[in-house]
Parts: sequence; structure tokens; C-alpha cells
Amino acid sequence: MTPSPYAAARARIDSLLQRPGRVILGLVGAPGGGKSTLAARLATDYPEQALVVPMDGFHLANCELKRLDRAGRKGAPDTFDAPGFVSLLQRIRNQAQEIVYAPLFAREIEEPIAGAIPVLPERKLIIVEGNYLLCDGPWAPVRHYLDESWFVATDEVQRNAWLEARHVHFGRTIEEARHWIAVTDAPNAQIILQTRDKADWSYIPEPIPTAG
Repeated sequence: MTPSPYAAARARIDSLLQRPGRVILGLVGAPGGGKSTLAARLATDYPEQALVVPMDGFHLANCELKRLDRAGRKGAPDTFDAPGFVSLLQRIRNQAQEIVYAPLFAREIEEPIAGAIPVLPERKLIIVEGNYLLCDGPWAPVRHYLDESWFVATDEVQRNAWLEARHVHFGRTIEEARHWIAVTDAPNAQIILQTRDKADWSYIPEPIPTAG
């Protein structure tokens, strides 16, 4: 019997944890594809070893996006502090005994919060999740710090359904959510999907059953 996608993911984690020293796993995928869900599930299943560090903590603040006239494309590759993210990965890779603090993106206020995630030196598995981990340009150095990268490959229909629900949950109307998906999330997804072949493995979530 073929193992479920999540069972296969667990098997790969178990193999990674046999390596000496710290392991950094990158989870990549288009917006709404389930990266955060997978990362959280893995962290729950490996509570003493794993910690999630999201790339979203490196969103530029809304005031800076406004200054750059990029507020309407928030989430595009150039609306993040990519060099800052690379510097964090370098610190996590070379961590000794000090605590390394990572930022968190708070969707309730649509702003990053500095120093919200303490990366403790005893955590062996750091799960980094984000859209642009396999992109070129200022993101290219990220791959140097990943021991393994997985592409979370969710089909477009499911991604858009999850995105719409998320946008509505955090305050947008249905119409606003669909507009944002069309003008921002969808173009970003096309950039990310082009990086799939760079990943070490593709994780294809099981489809959610529909009624009827």
C-alpha cells in the first residue's frame, strides 16, 4: 500500500533527524497552498525537536509599502526584506548557545512583529516556510542554508478556496478577497510555481472531500 502524503513526509523527517547537527527544512509553495498547515502539523508531531520560522515575518511594514507605492502588491517578492531573511538563516545555521529571535507576521494587523519567535539552540529541526525560498535574485542565498526543500503542490482550485476563506476571515468581503487573489495572489503564484523543479521533493496534500 502506498503511504499517505503525510506519512511519506514523516518518513523524510525521520531520515533528516538522523543527520548530525541542526537541520533546516524549507517548505515552499504558492499562497494558500497549505505550507503553514503542514509546518504546524509537523511541529506538533515533533514537539521537542521542531520549530517553525515563517518567511512572512520579513514582510515590509505597511508604511514602507506605502512609501514604495507597493501596498497593492503586498506579498510580491520585492515586498519582503530578503537580505534580512538570509541573515536570519545564517544566524540559525551558525547558532551556538545564544537565543536567535525571529519575526512573526500577525495577520490580525497585517504587520510583522520583531523578536516574536525565540529559536532555542537545542531545537534540532527548523522548519522554514515561505513563498520564495527557491527563487533567484536576492532570494538565491536561501537555498545554501536549506538541508532539504519541499514544494507543497496544491491544485489551483483548492488554493483559491483556502485563500478566499482566509481573506474573508481576516476582514475582506468576498468581492475584495476575489479581487486580491486575482491581482496579487495569482501573479505571485505564477512566480512560485516556476521554482517547483528546484525542490528536493513535492508534497501533494490529499484533496479535501466535497459533499455530494
